Amino acid sequence: MEEHTRLYGGIQRMMADELQVGKANNLEVFSLPENSAVQKECDDVDEEPSETEDLSDYLKSLSEGQAQSKKLCGYLNKLGGKGPLKGCKTRWFVYDPRKCLLYYFRTAHDSSPLGSMDLSHAAFNYCLEAEEGTFEIKTPEKDYTLKAKNREVMMYWLQQLQQKRWEHDDKQNHLFEGDVPTSEQSPDSPPPFKIEEETNEFLDPVKTPTGLVGEEAASLPAPLQPTTLYNISLKHLGTEIQNFGSKTVFQFYGNKQLRENRTSYEEINQATSEMSESPSLPKGADISVKECHLEVQKPPSQKSSTGNLKNMAGLLNASPVSQERLPVKDGIFQDKDTRLHNDILKLTRELDAQRDLVKLLHRALEAAQQEKRACSSYLAADDSTRLELVRHKVRQIRELENRVRLLEQEKQEMEQNLKLQQSHIEELKQHAQLLMEKNHAKQEVILKLSEQMAAENTDKPEDYDEVITTTLHELREKVSHMKDVEEGYKTQNKFLNSEIYQITKLWQKTRDREKALTMKCAYLEARYCQIESKYLVLLHKLQDISGQDETCQELVKQFISDQLKWEMKDESSLTVGRLCSEHDEYGFKLVSSPVQDQNILTRIQALERKSNNLMVSQEGQEKNILVKWENLLSSKTFGELVPTPELKNLIRNGIPKEHRRHVWRWCTNRRVQQIRERYSSNRYQELLKLCKNKQQAASKQIELDLPRTLTNNMHFSSPTSKMVQMLRRVLLAYSWQNPDIGYCQGLNRLAAIALLVLQEEEDAFWCLVAVVDCIMPEDYYSKTLTGSQVDQRVFKDLLSEKLPRLVSHFEQYNVDLSYITFNWFLVVFVDSLQTDILLRVWDAFLYEGTKVIFRYALAIFKYHEEEILKLHDNLRIYDYLQCLTKSISEGRKLMNIAFVEMNPFPMRLLRNRRTVHLEKLKAELRELERIRVEYVKDREEHKELIGVVSEDEEEM
Repeated sequence: MEEHTRLYGGIQRMMADELQVGKANNLEVFSLPENSAVQKECDDVDEEPSETEDLSDYLKSLSEGQAQSKKLCGYLNKLGGKGPLKGCKTRWFVYDPRKCLLYYFRTAHDSSPLGSMDLSHAAFNYCLEAEEGTFEIKTPEKDYTLKAKNREVMMYWLQQLQQKRWEHDDKQNHLFEGDVPTSEQSPDSPPPFKIEEETNEFLDPVKTPTGLVGEEAASLPAPLQPTTLYNISLKHLGTEIQNFGSKTVFQFYGNKQLRENRTSYEEINQATSEMSESPSLPKGADISVKECHLEVQKPPSQKSSTGNLKNMAGLLNASPVSQERLPVKDGIFQDKDTRLHNDILKLTRELDAQRDLVKLLHRALEAAQQEKRACSSYLAADDSTRLELVRHKVRQIRELENRVRLLEQEKQEMEQNLKLQQSHIEELKQHAQLLMEKNHAKQEVILKLSEQMAAENTDKPEDYDEVITTTLHELREKVSHMKDVEEGYKTQNKFLNSEIYQITKLWQKTRDREKALTMKCAYLEARYCQIESKYLVLLHKLQDISGQDETCQELVKQFISDQLKWEMKDESSLTVGRLCSEHDEYGFKLVSSPVQDQNILTRIQALERKSNNLMVSQEGQEKNILVKWENLLSSKTFGELVPTPELKNLIRNGIPKEHRRHVWRWCTNRRVQQIRERYSSNRYQELLKLCKNKQQAASKQIELDLPRTLTNNMHFSSPTSKMVQMLRRVLLAYSWQNPDIGYCQGLNRLAAIALLVLQEEEDAFWCLVAVVDCIMPEDYYSKTLTGSQVDQRVFKDLLSEKLPRLVSHFEQYNVDLSYITFNWFLVVFVDSLQTDILLRVWDAFLYEGTKVIFRYALAIFKYHEEEILKLHDNLRIYDYLQCLTKSISEGRKLMNIAFVEMNPFPMRLLRNRRTVHLEKLKAELRELERIRVEYVKDREEHKELIGVVSEDEEEM
């Protein structure tokens, strides 16, 4: 007895030691806040525990924990086979909560499953007309038909499977919260998924059938034993042979122990999944972790600890001396020893798994430190070493691209799963509708039979009482049966409603997950654009460095050409990484650079532009503006819009693409309402008929300007394109609408922008009328361009007030801004700004008027003020001003300068300045006209004198 007590105490101490090691691996290795904590963990591995639990208490708590986590298992009949072999076979089903799989075995004592069902995307259903206890599990791969002993067991299985599917989905959403990078999240990003306890609002929970489900059902004979081929699966014959070969193991260990190992089938295979779910090592960990890890992983200590546990368990089970001293009544202790032995083996496996995890964490730490050393060496290395590091970064870029491609594939798979779920929901709805219609038809039949019975009762003689009584009894039985059927349909309807409700919530979660993945994909794509842009800038700078050997120069040129060819080669195969599209959504070419090295600079500009657009699309401000637009237009139609400060602020921030066409139409109708009232409703068609019947003097100039309209837009690239024909008709119609102007160069670009946005000829025509006749000042597009000249003088005055340093700089180097700005005002920045910024300017221009042109013109010079002041040469300043607007990519920044930094900007001041300069310009024009008349008069008199002299010479 004393020897047994010593063995018992030794096992206690070793179990406590192993538990302390496992606890250190599970808790402290994941955190690693400081080097001291890591060293402390390594020291704790060899320390003796201060306190140990009693073995009996440990076994008691272990048994209670197993009792609490009751497994879902039991016997069901599974329909399978083909042709003459088709039939129901009894199978033992066990649910795996970690993988959401439902395994099935031939018997409860088999060690290998015959197959499994994935319940994470499955739907459940049962048909009332089918045999009692029959239900279906529909997965994306296959449909399964199962049969329980009775209806109560069937409903228990269905409710439990629904609950297990919901718990697995909540667990997946909880694990998904850490995927999206938290450092870059915007304040208005979608909230993380919440794990909520699902309650069945449709059906009452079914009590657990005693003896038919759970582990206790394994000891009972299988219900409904089929006789088809003796219940053997011919499809999984190898597994059947393997299970048959393990019967000797079953007989040796006993039914109970093997059944425990069998029902915990999924727990034995969790080592690899736990390795994949372990968290990564923190960046702050030091290299001392590696030394600590080597101490923990010493082979002697590991073998000794594991070996001691196994040897002590073997001594406890096989020691003849101790068994002789144990009394017969202590036979229960042998069972405890067996369970203790199993627990020791399980703890040993967990310890090995945790040690493998520590190895992975040390590898991650070493990789992070190597990257840190690589960055330090890059700063201190020479050019050749830096080029080698650049090649390494190129490889990393390609790895990121592969990751983006994998994310896109995952997104497509989720979309396919979503479509399958939606189609299944539609089928369930149609089935429910058919059941309701069938129930209604049956109720009508009952009513007709009742009316028929009542009519027969009034007309039947007394001789037929017995027949009537019999008939009434049969009808009552049928009515009772129909009520039972109706009750069954009601129960089935409740279950289908519960299934539809859960599938709908799962679909909503999948949609939110897809949205988060889309945001993550956009973020990664933007980062990829930034990295590639910086890489090209670096190559371009290396190319411009003088004093390099020819080998380096050739190497840099080769890198540049390879990078440019790589994009062209992979453009057709990439779905997410197609960075440099040739045209935008309105048909404009994305980039056109007039400088040297056009290919590489064009690509850099396109990458920066796309990165900026992707970042802006994820910003909270853009989303807030879109929400405000939706709220504003949700309760109104576009004809009911009212000018308000809120609407003005929204238009300044830019109209969303889906609403721009309707808002522009509303702004145009608001401007030309009085003009349209003077004509008939089909004014545009009348002007088109007039163009066909008569020849307009401006038609020749229009034909000359059509090929020169928006040459960077694909819709106007061909003379036979649809947009060119529409533009011709709009310009000819306007030349008849306003004969004083007829046609002026620049009107073709205004009408082209209106056509691209409004898409209808008549809408574009009235938009052109609104711009030329209502918004712009008088004589802006006349032959003398008086209004345009006045605005240039007003702009110079405003520029001297808002940006005095810049104006003095231009005066110092004799720079005339009218060569640059005149075209801005004449065509409202068309062919100058990028498409997205240009359309924002036009949004505010159509709503507020010409004041917007002055604001944005001043903002453009403010945007480039510091760069212009660095130029000290007249030619360089003119060259920079030529491409001044093409280098602007931050539309939000330009808008803030125009509408915030340029304030105050009253319209009254603009009118007064125009009036003053108009008078001065008219006086100058009158003086020029007087000079011209005098010159003509002098020339005529000079011609007469020359004619008299020539006649005298002829007479001589």
